[in-house]
Amino acid sequence: MTTRTARQIQLVRRPAGLPTTDDFRMVDVDLPDLGPDQVRVRNTVLSVDPYMRGRMNDTESYAEPYALEAPMLGAAVGVVEESTSDRVPVGATVSHGAAWRDAEVLDAGAVRVVDVERAPASAYLGVLGMPGLTAYVGLRRIAALAEGETVFVSGAAGAVGSAVGQFARQLGAARVIGSAGSPEKVAWLTEELGFDAAFDYHDGKVSHLLRDALDRTGGGRADVYFDNVGGEHLEAALLHLAEFGRVAACGAITTYNDQQPAPGPRTIGLVVPRKLTIRGFIVSDHADLAGDFYASAPGWVADGSVRTRETYFEGLEQTVDAFLGLFSGANLGKMLVRL
Repeated sequence: MTTRTARQIQLVRRPAGLPTTDDFRMVDVDLPDLGPDQVRVRNTVLSVDPYMRGRMNDTESYAEPYALEAPMLGAAVGVVEESTSDRVPVGATVSHGAAWRDAEVLDAGAVRVVDVERAPASAYLGVLGMPGLTAYVGLRRIAALAEGETVFVSGAAGAVGSAVGQFARQLGAARVIGSAGSPEKVAWLTEELGFDAAFDYHDGKVSHLLRDALDRTGGGRADVYFDNVGGEHLEAALLHLAEFGRVAACGAITTYNDQQPAPGPRTIGLVVPRKLTIRGFIVSDHADLAGDFYASAPGWVADGSVRTRETYFEGLEQTVDAFLGLFSGANLGKMLVRL
């Protein structure tokens, strides 16, 4: 059996602030021959996600930092071109965690065969993958969303945020409000995804914009805030949460490239008198909900109740640019790299 060659993108330097292309390099590597119960996968679509920025730092976190001079890790889908596994045949489309490269040899237990007749392969990196499960876990378990409640989600035009708004409706929310970074994104949320209101956070103070959105949709306060952004958005949400309101703290993309910690929200003093709950979560800690998620979400996508949008960069060479585009708002829906 001949040795195969693949290209991969490695992290070669810990970024200071916003990463640059100099923090990465592309290299050619030889892939080994397959051992027992292994597969060689040719990747077709790669995911880039905001959480990857945190793993570039050499600091303690929920996941180990990326190693220097080693391939980056992340979700991908691809086609099995060679297999010594009875469970994963040649030609199967699989999802796995060896992204930022065009091919890899993996243990069969490290890949999951996906049904491309039920949904496109790319959907398993977005609404039917980690972002979708994150949205579902955050609403169902972390925020304990109840029927008839009002949900506010920041970063609503991203992969997680767009799923949050639509899943909230499927789970019985009465009102869904989102923030996004452009008029185009706001229009997508309200005209296509069914958000009751949305606003461009560049148009003024987030606290004022959120108050206006709440007033336009019936007044009152929000019951749930799904936080993908942090910073000013979290501060505004705390101001406008009802008694016993809940914050599902998923991420804080506005702070990921900060070199010094930002001060806490000035509205933190409302947590006690309003009896608020703020709970952070990592989706991998809630794998027990995956069965419920996959019993519901594919049907929502199939019948059009949940819609998706994908933003593509083309070619492995553009993976770094796609990742950096997450921090400038270059994506509408899920950011992907097509090989």
